[in-house]
Amino acid sequence: MENVARPWPALWSLVIGFFMILIDTTIVSVANPRIMEGLNTDINAVIWVTSAYLLAYAVPLLITGRLGDRFGPKNLYLIGLVVFTLASLWCGLSGDVGMLIAARVVQGIGAAMMTPQTMAVITRIFPPDRRGAAMGLWGATAGMAILIGPILGGVLVDGLGWEWIFFVNVPIGIVAFILVARLVPKLSTHNHKFDVLGVLLSAVGMFLLVFGIQEGQTYKWGTVAGPVTVWGLIIAGILVLAAFVVWQWLLERRGGEPLLPLGLFKDRNFSLGNTTIMAVGFTITAFPLPTIFYYQVVRGLTPTQSALLMIPMAVISGVLAPFVGKLIDRVNPRWFAAFGLVCLAGALFWTSALLTTPDTPIWMFLLPSALQGVANGFIWGPVSNATTRNLPPRQAGAGSGVFNTTRQIGAVLGSAAIAALIQARLAAELPAAPAGAPAGEAGLTGRLPEYLHAGFSTAMGQSVLLPAFAILVGAAVALFFGKPKAVQGWGGPAKAPAEAGTGTETEAGAPAANRG
Repeated sequence: MENVARPWPALWSLVIGFFMILIDTTIVSVANPRIMEGLNTDINAVIWVTSAYLLAYAVPLLITGRLGDRFGPKNLYLIGLVVFTLASLWCGLSGDVGMLIAARVVQGIGAAMMTPQTMAVITRIFPPDRRGAAMGLWGATAGMAILIGPILGGVLVDGLGWEWIFFVNVPIGIVAFILVARLVPKLSTHNHKFDVLGVLLSAVGMFLLVFGIQEGQTYKWGTVAGPVTVWGLIIAGILVLAAFVVWQWLLERRGGEPLLPLGLFKDRNFSLGNTTIMAVGFTITAFPLPTIFYYQVVRGLTPTQSALLMIPMAVISGVLAPFVGKLIDRVNPRWFAAFGLVCLAGALFWTSALLTTPDTPIWMFLLPSALQGVANGFIWGPVSNATTRNLPPRQAGAGSGVFNTTRQIGAVLGSAAIAALIQARLAAELPAAPAGAPAGEAGLTGRLPEYLHAGFSTAMGQSVLLPAFAILVGAAVALFFGKPKAVQGWGGPAKAPAEAGTGTETEAGAPAANRG
């Protein structure tokens, strides 16, 4: 453990910026209809406002985790914060959807520089057996940000316009910069080589896969241009990602330093935790979109009114997460994580049933929202703590980068998959326009005519089933978490690079015994 006199103020200052960048993964969902109107675009283009951010956020996370180890997490965090804040200003000033998407790409790169540093700092300044409360705060921040994003977005969109969901980041970014510069210590660095080929393979593979899923419905799952087809892009993306994994394995066997240290996955909890957090990222990103469209397009709610239906989620999650964080140092996190994930699945199946009817009493949506709050309180801290607890300090940046990468890959795939599914279900469920109906009435902007309400509602309810089943997979995986190891050796002198392992072994002297 690094010798840090005041670790909590350091963590709180980092959490402010972390909160801000996570809000931007969901705040746009509530503003989508207004962005579509304001920039005169369609649903597929506006979905890319979120997907481009998530993709640019996900791809660099592996290398930015390593950069934090090499040049110091504080330095990388501050650079990323400047990039993110300036890109937020650019987003708000965008005059067309193309410019907004480009600004969101830059914003995602800034977020990718910041995110791994937060978890890496926790891993390095808090010993494993006292890390639960810190991870609880990290988890509460992640859960609260993802839930508060739509609420804050609704208030800003109604009160000031969609541009202000981005402008609000500027003053927050300035305050966060000052606090981090003053309160976060400079931690020791480690020499790392950088896997350029790995970066290229992962970026190309992810882009091909996500673009294919995102644009599949647009091209009717057929030809994109010339010999290029949607399924060809998806298959090519999978093959490139497979080549990336093979290259990482070869590089590690030759004694090199891969972008993705496969040795980390020898730790059972690290492997299971990354699978679980991918399902969480997929679900949390996917489920708000159909519900927000239902609230605003079918029920005619304003962005603020629709976002207020998520208040039970935010409040209950924020209250529960710190208490859960204090308990996970003493109890196997498996039970907390599995309970939370099952609750989230139940809440989404419940929401799906309510969405299928266009005249469901609005107050009834508060009930599954409350259950989602309970779920989030039990998910983030336990999953993150179980995943990273056994990692040695030298692997803090790499482990954090992998964990956040898998979460963001899940989010990217969730965003792309839900967009494709919504379009497919709308095509299947919406009836043909009656004779004399104005053209374009079946779109997602403006008021939806009543004859489309039933079909639209059914399509949205069916779409929510996808994230519901995805989180059930995560719950099944979480049940196999092993008991966390009792790690010793924190607070002593760090290993020299030649002595440090590249896998997930503990520091010298750590006993192999598990603890309850």
